[in-house]
Amino acid sequence: MPPTVQYGMVDSIGMFPKLDLDAQSDLPIYRQLYERIRELVGSGALQRGERLPATRELAGRLGLNRTTVSAAYALLESEGLVQGHVGRGSFVLAEPQTGSPGLRWEQLLPAADALSAPAPTPSGAISFATSRPSEELFPMDDFRLSCQEVLGERKAASILQLGSPSGYPPLRHYLLEEARREGVARIGDDVIVTNGCQQALDLLQRVLVRPGDTVLVEDPVYPGLKNLFLRAGAQLAGVPVGRDGIDVAAFERLLERDRPRLLIVTPNFQNPTGATLPAPARRTLLRLARAAGLVIVENDIYGELRYEGSPLASIKQLDEAGDTVLLRSFSKLTFPGLRVGWVIGPKALTARLADAKQLADLHTDQLSQAVLLRFAVSGRLRAHRARMLAAGAERLRAVLEACERWLPPGATFTRPEGGMNLWVRLPEPLDAAELLNRAQRAGVSYLPGKYFAVARQEPGALRLSFAGLPPEEIRAGLAILGEIFSSELARARLERFESAPAMV
Repeated sequence: MPPTVQYGMVDSIGMFPKLDLDAQSDLPIYRQLYERIRELVGSGALQRGERLPATRELAGRLGLNRTTVSAAYALLESEGLVQGHVGRGSFVLAEPQTGSPGLRWEQLLPAADALSAPAPTPSGAISFATSRPSEELFPMDDFRLSCQEVLGERKAASILQLGSPSGYPPLRHYLLEEARREGVARIGDDVIVTNGCQQALDLLQRVLVRPGDTVLVEDPVYPGLKNLFLRAGAQLAGVPVGRDGIDVAAFERLLERDRPRLLIVTPNFQNPTGATLPAPARRTLLRLARAAGLVIVENDIYGELRYEGSPLASIKQLDEAGDTVLLRSFSKLTFPGLRVGWVIGPKALTARLADAKQLADLHTDQLSQAVLLRFAVSGRLRAHRARMLAAGAERLRAVLEACERWLPPGATFTRPEGGMNLWVRLPEPLDAAELLNRAQRAGVSYLPGKYFAVARQEPGALRLSFAGLPPEEIRAGLAILGEIFSSELARARLERFESAPAMV
């Protein structure tokens, strides 16, 4: 048996108690650190109101990465044991346990993913952190009219009954006919309506993925997708994303090395980078996947939001065999709160998805589906999309011009032709996660690249979601970020220059 290796047998950090961490344990170090501090709070060794050591200080004393300490603190804060205050540190919030402790829920529950829930955006901040449409663009009068028309129908009461797990039949018929008109749906395809595309992904992992299966995802990728498949027990392999979407050569190498079960790809305006996969790469991807017997899940929730250039045929449209599984949604174009997405795929698959959905939630809200159907067939959706594209084009121009003007020399950023997001890479040695608190104190928020990483860590990367902000806020927010990034870069380079040895 190998000897136990311990980190940080530190008797005290100031008045902070001793911490023993075991490097040979199967429990991650951040989780061990979290549990040790939780025990100290529960026993009263750490009192309510007592300040924890700063993450940098504790990491240095224990010989850990600062990110490890931050992850432990994030877990403590998520359970209400401590509370962080910008510029002041983290303080014990809970009282020591007395009397009968009851169930130890923190032990019964599986470990939380410390990177799955970024800190909420401060109230009043200019937020580049959320990929969603602007409420100011919601056509509320058209929406109210659609609701009134649906509720005024003679059979309106039936919409409020339990429905089919596959979705509201008239909406399914409409979506399937639109897909056939577009050349997307084949004879053997069907549609299932889901509670947004997040549920569609969840149902697909339940039906198609077994624990231990390898799933190929983009790297960087939307964290809701990454965390969903990780918690299902899948092994994720990240396909690097560049200016033109996923690296097809890397995809081919991963096919041979990992024998994956499926690929999930966002070919149009990928989240978080905004990249679009060119038509030749789509055909190559399809050819390689077909030869390997790989299922392609095409996540096309941003495809309708093209502001410049010409639309490209979807992978599903190019797939003559009809095996590609296509995900779409109303959420990015209309009303995210209604949670209506859908899957187009082979009937054998959609039937299994409907079985899984019935076990999860019986069926998706029919009233939302009926209202969105009326919104679409009345022509209001077409008019709203035209307004959304005009507004999106203006906001895209604003964010690209502001990045060009305000980001420091050496910074790079993607130049999408649509969607809601772009990807910024700051020059070394800037760390987007470490600079976030400073940006929030200045009234601006964004998401650092660490939340999107699969295998490639890019400390200087961050996502800017621009679609929910008016152009004047985009320009103001980037001016603030540019000043923060530029001043920090100048400081870091000055420190490096001053610490360099003299040449004699």
